[in-house]
Amino acid sequence: MNDDLFGPHLLDRCISCGFCLPACPTYDSTGDEAASPRGRINLMRALQTGDLPLDDPTATEQASFCLGCRACEVVCPAGVEYGKLLEEWRDATWRGRSRPLPARLLMMAAGRPWLLRAMGVVRRSARRRPLAPDQPALMLGCFERALFPEVSRAALQLSPGLAVPRSQGCCGALHAHNGDLEGGRELARKLGRDLPGVIVTTAGGCAAHLAEVLGRDRVREFSEHVTAGAVAMRRLVIDGRLARVTFQDSCHLRNGLGVQVQPRALLRQVAEYVEIEGADRCCGAAGTYALLRPKDSMAILQPKLDAIEAAGVDYVVAVNPGCLRQLSTGLKRRGSSVRAVHLAELIAGALPTQ
Repeated sequence: MNDDLFGPHLLDRCISCGFCLPACPTYDSTGDEAASPRGRINLMRALQTGDLPLDDPTATEQASFCLGCRACEVVCPAGVEYGKLLEEWRDATWRGRSRPLPARLLMMAAGRPWLLRAMGVVRRSARRRPLAPDQPALMLGCFERALFPEVSRAALQLSPGLAVPRSQGCCGALHAHNGDLEGGRELARKLGRDLPGVIVTTAGGCAAHLAEVLGRDRVREFSEHVTAGAVAMRRLVIDGRLARVTFQDSCHLRNGLGVQVQPRALLRQVAEYVEIEGADRCCGAAGTYALLRPKDSMAILQPKLDAIEAAGVDYVVAVNPGCLRQLSTGLKRRGSSVRAVHLAELIAGALPTQ
């Protein structure tokens, strides 16, 4: 028996109704019951009762194969908190060398504040700006600041009143999703102490994790902070016509926090918005998933790229660094003319010229 493997009553909520099946990308691609939320919960129950050992090959494979997109939560009539179950599952089984090496290396880097500060790219004046009581603070993100430095710069262009303390570290989402649940929560609590008041983040996955630990009132995703109409913006024009844009949801932002209207409203303010089929489904980035399971990740991405190119858009917009990297890489490999950009970057480009 492994009675303490999962939180009380989390497994009991699942009634095996099957509503989750069509919402799950891995079940959709394989048709394998074990690769569905319902099937994985049955594996978790067997691990809990001791009918399966923690290192059972099928259970190990499914803990890794799951994207953790939480699309199943939105359609579940019983309110199963699948995201919590997955985090607890990996927390119990991804220990030491059992944790995939790429995840270990990324977590090691993200857990070093001095390294994160070295990756900082926000202008010096912003770094030194003192933090007033209850002043909203911009979370820079661990790897976003290195991979996409223009995102933080754009966020400050749109909202220059944001404070950007230098002492901030990782929010812990990376750790919580990769087998170090308590470590991820502690990092979120520390960030909450370092950034008192409301934390504004340009990363959907970070927003969902911080809201889970600190409370929803402490966290705003950037599109919630810069609402449509709040900033004077011009329309984006390409070759004499209105730019055409589409939006790819961050899974955790949409499925965890329910934020989907705000980014689309901002885009409609500056461009011709085109909704693509499947925008609410995972792009295959899924945090570290694209690194841990690149073939599966690319298989999930391909139909999305087909839909983006078929829509005849100029830009596909994302609100998460992993999604942005995934889309950008996939489009470049195809030689596509569609450009992947972060929401803050696109909207900042619509600010009136001086």
